[in-house]
Amino acid sequence: MKKSVKQLVREANSEIETLSVEDALTLLGQEGVTFVDIRDIRELEREGQVPGAVHAPRGMLEFWVDPDSPYHRELFASGDRFVFFCASAWRSALATKAVQDMGLANVCHLEGGFTAWRENDGPIEERKPRNG
Repeated sequence: MKKSVKQLVREANSEIETLSVEDALTLLGQEGVTFVDIRDIRELEREGQVPGAVHAPRGMLEFWVDPDSPYHRELFASGDRFVFFCASAWRSALATKAVQDMGLANVCHLEGGFTAWRENDGPIEERKPRNG
């Protein structure tokens, strides 16, 4: 193996902005700021979600960001500041680096992820299970 996951995450973190939970809490609910949860839908249903966060599955993120993709989501062309997070800040570090490399500006991720958010008493709302 040429690079381990830990090395990839370390490299990503050296090139992206990381927000503390305290700083992220000040941004929650602000106009022009979108929190993006890249966890698996089962994680959201089991653990809850940050109020107002948009769910963008990690496997679709680059497709949703790319305006030339048939899966493009206009949200990612809004000019908002995007705060990405996952459970522990590994997937979100890689995701933030990927979309930053694609040219998405004003992106960052949450230090410690949803786990740190919960441990620091960040607000959490229940995510209703999908039907079917």
